[in-house]
This record gives sequence, C-alpha cells and structure tokens, in this order.
Amino acid sequence: MASKLSVLALVIMSIFVVGSNAGGIAIYWGQNGNEGTLSETCSTGNYAFVILAFFTPGHCDPYSNGCVTLSGDIKSCQVKGIKVILLIGGASGSYGLASSKDARQVATYLWNNFLGGKSSSRPMGSAILDGIDFDIEGGSSQHYGELEKYLEGYSKKGKKVYLTAAPQCPFPDAWIGDALNTGLFDNVWVQFFNNPPCNYASGNVGNLEDAWKHWTTSISATKIFLGLPAAPQAAGSGFIPSNDLTSTILPMIKDSKKYGGVMLWSKYYDDLTGYSSSIKSQV
Repeated sequence: MASKLSVLALVIMSIFVVGSNAGGIAIYWGQNGNEGTLSETCSTGNYAFVILAFFTPGHCDPYSNGCVTLSGDIKSCQVKGIKVILLIGGASGSYGLASSKDARQVATYLWNNFLGGKSSSRPMGSAILDGIDFDIEGGSSQHYGELEKYLEGYSKKGKKVYLTAAPQCPFPDAWIGDALNTGLFDNVWVQFFNNPPCNYASGNVGNLEDAWKHWTTSISATKIFLGLPAAPQAAGSGFIPSNDLTSTILPMIKDSKKYGGVMLWSKYYDDLTGYSSSIKSQV
C-alpha cells in the first residue's frame, strides 16, 4: 500500500481542466507565473479545455494550502462550460500503485478531496472538479485500470466523473497502455511531440498519419486529440507550423469519427506565438 505521502505526490503533481465540445483546443496552464490567471485563460474564448499542471509559486502552492484561492476561478471556468479535471502523474517524481487495495484507496481520496465527496482539507476549496486525467510517465504501469474502474464507479453516485489520459504517441504507451483497453476513457490526448517516430516533418506526414490511424482504430476511447507544442521552444521536437497544421494535418485527421481536437503545451508558449488563435477556426 502506498504511503500517504506518495498518494499526495501522485495527486498534487499536476491538475487538469477540460471542456466538453469536440473539435476544441486544450491548453496546459500552471507551470509559468507569466501566463495570466486561470480565470483570464478561460475567458479568452480560445480554449475548450484548460489543463492545470505543475503549479509554480507564481500561481499557488498546494503544499501550504495555497491553491484554495483557485476555487473561484475553477467555478468561473465551469460556468463557461469548461469541465475541470484533475491530472495525476507527470514526467518527474516517484509515484505508483502497489495493489488493487491501493487503487481503491487513491480513488476514495480523489473522490473526497477533489470530486463530489466530502473532506475537511480539500486542496481546491469548495470547487468540485469534474474528473481525473491520467498522465502516467514513469514508475510501474500496474493497477491504473483498476483505479480507472473505481473512479468510474463514482459516476453512479450522481455527477459523472470524466476520465481522460495523456499517453505518449508510440503505441502502445509503456505506462498507461493496459488501462486504455478498459474502454472507460472519455478523451485521450496523445502526445505527438518529443516522440520522433510519430512527429511531423515538413513535407512528410507519413509518420504522424500512421500513428494517428493506429490510435483511432486501436482503443475505444470516445475522442482522440492531437497533442502538440504551441511553440518550437516548447518541446524538443514535434512543433507543426500553424499553416501546415490547418492546411495539411487537420483535414487529414478530422476524417476520423474519434477526432476531438488539438491539445497544446502550454499557455505560456501560446501567449508567445498566438498559436491557438491562428488555428482555432479550423479545429
């Protein structure tokens, strides 16, 4: 059984906000204090999905109960139709699930502290988040499917618990691949960056096209999203110029009934390039 500290690390490392319309843009927010507030981000009109991830002191400190101040912003986003989803995992740190019992305990903790349950120490205050996103990029791959099933069970208590995932593009994903086979995920935003076998190269869409077709035909998630960096410097590889995306890539992938939109890393980089504004009408 994981310690309380490891469970908290699994939960607090990242947070996720999501909206409901297919053909939308998802954006990561939270890692850079120079990207505006969450409320301002939701008010731009550019994003159907806003991802809260890896908070910096410029936004709030979850370890000192500082993120309760986000409660009002979260509710403001939800009023606009944006569903707020907590992301667990991340690319750094030590975390994992040791057993089925561990998965059940983590699901209970998430329900009581972030979703529709009750706790005296809710990190986001009175705001009720809408679901959980799995961004598992290390540790063991075991028991995440069970965690997913336990969380899905809470949907029967009233408000639906949305389940989403952010796997790496090479198929199958090394850490969350087994859990993707449950058929319970609502949305999967595949990371088509920092993964050269899947990356777009100018004039060559073959790798990306093959990977997209594999994802959309191999898992039973409701919607699949194309995950990209919002600027060349936002990732080691995988940036697609907006003109190439709108003229070549989107017409090709939107043929799939599972197409859900585009996910971008991150709000800070999008502010630098205006990438979302340049593609929004075509997504």
